[in-house]
Amino acid sequence: MPVIVCPSCDLAHRASLEPASERTQCARCLAPLQRPENGSLDAAIALSIVALVLFLLSNAYPLVAIHSNGSTRATTLTGAALGLYRQDHAGLAALVFITTVVGPFLQIAALLYLLIPLRRKRQAPGQNTVFRLLAQVRPWTFIEVFMLGALVALVRLAAFAQVVPGVALWSCALLMFTLAALTSRTSPGQFWRWVERSRA
Repeated sequence: MPVIVCPSCDLAHRASLEPASERTQCARCLAPLQRPENGSLDAAIALSIVALVLFLLSNAYPLVAIHSNGSTRATTLTGAALGLYRQDHAGLAALVFITTVVGPFLQIAALLYLLIPLRRKRQAPGQNTVFRLLAQVRPWTFIEVFMLGALVALVRLAAFAQVVPGVALWSCALLMFTLAALTSRTSPGQFWRWVERSRA
């Protein structure tokens, strides 16, 4: 009999062999244990495409424009990492670039690579390996941490200069919510249910 361990209090629960049809909670602390595994594959693909568009907008347009003493400066997401590199913060620049550019792109690209063939009742070459890599990449996507740091910096800069949020800042905010929704809809259990359906 499969067992589910509560992530909050470590209480073991018996799990059904069938996919969960509704949310389940821990009997002791009421923490969530399972999400329903009947998600729509089409909705997951649509979210992935939206995330890709938002990602492209986030990297194509300036994050903010700063007007001070008659001059204007604007920077992009990649430009922020390059700025750190030019200031001799190579390690921090690499971390920002990996967690805000490389990580989200790999996550979105991997999901589209896996989900589109499943929609056609096929499996992508190297499907299992790519999904395992996706599970390793997901924890390194820190858009929300970047957004929190950017908002704090903008509030402080507003006292010294005129700060105008750019298209990329709003795109990053929307991308943060889209990736969160995408992660919840493409849990490992749900993904493997889609794989089983594609074989039927």
